[in-house]
Amino acid sequence: MKRVIVCVMIITVFISFNMEKKEVSANSVYIQKTSMEYEDNMKRDLLCIMMAYPEYVASVEKNTNGSVYAVMKSGAKLLYDDKQNKSYDEKLNNPDIQDMMEQLYPLNDIEDLLEKNYDPGRIRVYPLLKLAYGGSEKQVQSNLIKVKMGHTNCQFNKSNKAAEALKSVMGELIPMANSRRDIYSCVFPQSGTFNYRIIAGTNRLSPHSFGIAIDLASNKWDYWKWTGRTNGEKRLDAYPREIVKIFEKNNFIWGGKWGHFDILHFEYRPEIIMKSRYFANPDNSNGLWYSGVPEDDEKVIEYINIIEKALK
Repeated sequence: MKRVIVCVMIITVFISFNMEKKEVSANSVYIQKTSMEYEDNMKRDLLCIMMAYPEYVASVEKNTNGSVYAVMKSGAKLLYDDKQNKSYDEKLNNPDIQDMMEQLYPLNDIEDLLEKNYDPGRIRVYPLLKLAYGGSEKQVQSNLIKVKMGHTNCQFNKSNKAAEALKSVMGELIPMANSRRDIYSCVFPQSGTFNYRIIAGTNRLSPHSFGIAIDLASNKWDYWKWTGRTNGEKRLDAYPREIVKIFEKNNFIWGGKWGHFDILHFEYRPEIIMKSRYFANPDNSNGLWYSGVPEDDEKVIEYINIIEKALK
């Protein structure tokens, strides 16, 4: 009887030990997979930044303590991830690149307002915007040019091809607006482009301060601070999607795809659009983190090599 008990105990210990080994092994695989996913996503984010700001981002750097930076041609270094556990408001007020790129912008159509704090592109790394579009009101103003919008002109930043993108939008949008009353009523009269100001209730500059945002015709149900989500849903449902598609095609994000909805607002943010365009459903089947980008583009290949070398 004692021998039976001893054998049962040995078998139980053996099974328990092997189960623990399997659990440890599974956890190790999960940690490894999570680490690989983080690394791949970081590379994708940095590649999108380099593609979106080719005249301003020079390289990528990883220092001895493992911190990763986008290195600007000015010499400035922008931290990718501060590794801090931040609330949504903390990300708004003190973001790194990872915070800015974390939420994927939906290029597909949406039928309902997004969740309250799901606002892809509303988190902005201001040192990046200042380097690209101007670090002061005077510098931004020196970069402004006129873009024709129907019978009027609006001011937009010429840097980083922002004004060029808006010209492309208007070239397609205005003829459509002239033939469709529903689109015309949402476009005219436009509510403003450049306006160097702080976002109300914050200490953050509005994207209008950089001359990279345009508000189209205003409706009392357009903005989350003006109305509730029920009316916001109605306005979202009625808004012509042709307007949205034209802007998105030219690297603008739409405030209608924010939980803090801003339906009249369009903002030139190529890095946000590029991540969605190329990496919404990343394909790792070939083991390449950059699958999806135009690999026949020599500049893109150069950026991939820079990132690979820096983060190997």
